[in-house]
Amino acid sequence: MSFIGTAPMPEDLRDVRYLLTDIDDTLTTEGRLLPETYQALWDLDAAGINVVTVTGGSAGWCEHIVRAWPVAAAIGESGAFVMTSRHNRVEVEYWEDEAPQVERQRQHLASVETLLGDRFRLAHDQHFRLADVAIDIVGHARAEVDALADLIRNLGSTVAISSVHINTWIGDYNKRTMSERLLRRWGLNDEQLARQVCFAGDSRNDGPMFEFFTKTFGVANILPVLNDLPKRPRWITSGIAGRGFADIAQQLLAAKA
Repeated sequence: MSFIGTAPMPEDLRDVRYLLTDIDDTLTTEGRLLPETYQALWDLDAAGINVVTVTGGSAGWCEHIVRAWPVAAAIGESGAFVMTSRHNRVEVEYWEDEAPQVERQRQHLASVETLLGDRFRLAHDQHFRLADVAIDIVGHARAEVDALADLIRNLGSTVAISSVHINTWIGDYNKRTMSERLLRRWGLNDEQLARQVCFAGDSRNDGPMFEFFTKTFGVANILPVLNDLPKRPRWITSGIAGRGFADIAQQLLAAKA
């Protein structure tokens, strides 16, 4: 277990009660959830550290997560909604309201599809999305991805680029705004947000989270996009993806012990 550059000290993490984390290439490794990463989630839960997944992933994906994983909540589609589960019943809170967000998605999807051409395809889980449009970018050159992202922004939409997707939507929210709303609803004030919350991510769409939260981790595969971030993560693991996340969990558990 090691870090690139400065490693966190126990006193940095002793008060952490909430770990917010991206999913693709932060929790998952080459698209799979490794045994040690899944065990880390259970260990964090047992230690009283609330895990909240914060992803561009679809509503269908998030519903599975809050039902089956040891998480306190799942924020999905880049902040369009937050899902929680109580007594095996999933509750969904939209950023604004379901009807306008769904209608804006319908209109935006029609506009985005005209820009894809023969090179790009919608994400395989687009049918399970409630508010955003996702485009698969795996295997595409960065210049190609950025050019398409600029065309989509010209539609007047918000665009966020992860390691696997271009996510785009119409609305004034992102990962950070919904995360802050949820945490404040749980009663956290400014001082507690700084002391009790940390975030782990890997990509450009995590930029607002790195900028807002005080205690932040990047897994090693974030290195190629560090210069694209408004603020770099405070600590970077030497392990990539889910193995890096497992190292973060070990640091949090050791500090709490």
